[in-house]
Amino acid sequence: MTQHPAIQAGRTAVITGAASGIGLAAAMRFASLGLNVVMADRDEAALARAGEAALAAGAAGARVATAPTDVADYDRVARLRDLALGRFGDVAVLMNNAAVSGGGHAFANRDGWTRLLAANLFGVINGVQAFTQAMIDQNRPSVIMNTGSKQGITTPPGDTAYNVSKAGVKVLTEGLQHTLRETPGCQVTAHLLVPGFTFTGMTRGAATKPAGAWAAGQVIDFALERLAAGDFYIICPDNEVTRVIDNARIAWAAEDITQNRPPLSRWHPDWKDAFAAYMADKR
Repeated sequence: MTQHPAIQAGRTAVITGAASGIGLAAAMRFASLGLNVVMADRDEAALARAGEAALAAGAAGARVATAPTDVADYDRVARLRDLALGRFGDVAVLMNNAAVSGGGHAFANRDGWTRLLAANLFGVINGVQAFTQAMIDQNRPSVIMNTGSKQGITTPPGDTAYNVSKAGVKVLTEGLQHTLRETPGCQVTAHLLVPGFTFTGMTRGAATKPAGAWAAGQVIDFALERLAAGDFYIICPDNEVTRVIDNARIAWAAEDITQNRPPLSRWHPDWKDAFAAYMADKR
């Protein structure tokens, strides 16, 4: 498979939330392609095991470093940057992937909101602010990939805090890519990774992969394919939801505004039949 020009053996990928799930799958895939990998996570024991797995998956010459990091702390993220540049002299890929769940609805669980936004939104902001200028200064093709969520686009009822955090990541990444594009001579691009239903450590209530879910490795393989194609929005399907269905749901959500419908009309009882009819021919 043709790769994005940043994905080259001997270069370096930095991945947060790398101890499990999509982050671990990314570390193993990049190492298998010969990249050096710097893996960051708060869970030191799980991170050590993940580092061993990535090293075992690595191509000859690929090196792996682990760095226990709380992405909510800018100083820790800056140290992560310094570690990557000091040890390997390069950051080809920054994957801001760390996230937690369990916030709450709009007026519930203030502590949960604070914890979740610190990790999911400010963790990505910290990564962008700590790494971007150094990556521009390398004058080499490089990628910043931020992990968003479909919940940050269609914002379903339930965990409003999580939706807010991922909507913020979407807006941040869009603004980042615009700024990078307008920066003379810049060879860094930003991309928004939007997984579908994926079996990860955050998958609730499932000991084995549900039939409808993708494995984390499938998400990474799809992301690399779409990076090579130059996509900004990397919206992953899964075994139940096609891109056509995703496009229709996203369009319906946006038209709540343009059609002056109630917010979240997809889940509103007065709009149940209209939404069902709208989706009837979508496959």
